[in-house]
Amino acid sequence: MSTWESLVMGFSVAAAPSNLLWAFAGVSLGTAVGVLPGIGPALTVALLLPVTLTLAPTSAFIMFAGIYYGAMYGGSTTSILLNTPGESASIATALEGNLMARRGRGAAALSTAALGSFVAGTLATVALTLSAPALVRVALHFGPAEYFALAVLAFTSVSAVLGRSLSKGLFSLFIGLGLGLVGIDPLTGKARFALGVSQLLDGIDVVILVMGLFAVGETFYLAWCSTPGEEEVVRPKDGGGFMGLSREDWSRSWPAWLRGTAIGFPLGVLPAGGAEIPTFLSYMMEKRLARKPEEFGHGAIEGVAGPEAANNAAAAGVLVPLLTLGLPTSATAAVLLAAFQQYGLRPGPLLFESQPELVWSLIASLYVGNVMLLVLNLPLVGIWVRVLLMPKPLLYGGILVLASLGAYSLNGSIVDVMLLYVIGALGALLRRFDFPVAPAVLGLILGPLAEQQARRALAISQGDWTVFVTRPIAAAVLAAALLALLLPRWFRRRV
Repeated sequence: MSTWESLVMGFSVAAAPSNLLWAFAGVSLGTAVGVLPGIGPALTVALLLPVTLTLAPTSAFIMFAGIYYGAMYGGSTTSILLNTPGESASIATALEGNLMARRGRGAAALSTAALGSFVAGTLATVALTLSAPALVRVALHFGPAEYFALAVLAFTSVSAVLGRSLSKGLFSLFIGLGLGLVGIDPLTGKARFALGVSQLLDGIDVVILVMGLFAVGETFYLAWCSTPGEEEVVRPKDGGGFMGLSREDWSRSWPAWLRGTAIGFPLGVLPAGGAEIPTFLSYMMEKRLARKPEEFGHGAIEGVAGPEAANNAAAAGVLVPLLTLGLPTSATAAVLLAAFQQYGLRPGPLLFESQPELVWSLIASLYVGNVMLLVLNLPLVGIWVRVLLMPKPLLYGGILVLASLGAYSLNGSIVDVMLLYVIGALGALLRRFDFPVAPAVLGLILGPLAEQQARRALAISQGDWTVFVTRPIAAAVLAAALLALLLPRWFRRRV
């Protein structure tokens, strides 16, 4: 089938009444949880992974798509009202958005963020629809050596970009790689690092790691390091015009939405492009091109519209390497990869052949979810503000309860719950000493895959290690991985 025929088939599945209900449930849950302070898309999807265990894969991933986009929308509310970004990608939105809220222009800031998210999300999903099949055709030529090289590229680039220092990023990565070795060696059948605990013979469940590092780790960290009374709730006020946006606001916002989309999607597709770099690039571009540059630092609407559009466009871009190559390039993509593994599915070029209904209904649901989110978010700004008034002890106590129930429900084992809290304490320590968490997640997920592909490549080449540099694609990807290690250090020296 052609791309458009496949998309039409996807819409026919996504538009089924039951799937529309799951999409609406996903965007509602994603927005509700993503709007809470300190909680981003990765944590949101991680918390709700166990909830979808009983769903059919297609319905589950339609719901995941809604949760993913919904949490991206919700994160902007936290950034603007509380100056508390749910994740690093929302920092740029908070820079001007919170200042707008403090000037009584919270409604305008929230509206331009929601509309920018819709415009960027829709345009980026169109780009995803067109680019994914082309990348799949390229990926069909990949062998074990190429997939190992891709895993190495993901390791090095994520460690270099997400960490403030390369050493901290690599340290976090090796924690994940070490945890990925726990269990039974798939080739020899011998137990590795199981410490005599039978429940660890199957390895550490990715869901346990994700909930531990993100949900429990964030909760422990805030209980450890936060100071009572340091948060200030800022209520949005009507700024006049439609949803608080005046005619001037509209004329200043829409070019920023388009520029943010143009920056966010291609950088989101790149390994470790993520959303942090495009949001700050968008912010700097808007500051340079602004009609009123003097407003930056005092609440410029372009400083909200551009980064928020770049953030959501990058979110769609992240799905391109995830679906076509099985390569997660952000923390949220790593959690979504865990969701695929939860259903025994492996993203990659063969997924488009073996599960076309699942893939294209997932892509179609992104269009549907974007419309639902716009309808949901614009009128309900006041409700999300009331959610933000929830006391922090009650909020994070509830997160611990949900995480514990989710961990126990996986295998009915108290060992999983204990492991959840051990990993949560590790996550708090990583945050406390400014180590990035995402490389650890990628290490656990991609580590076994990298090991398997490396062994397979060596078996095919009869132990010849040059197979990784004599195959052109593998050599090029490994060269890119080396550049990912060296370029950040070179740029820091230049600055």
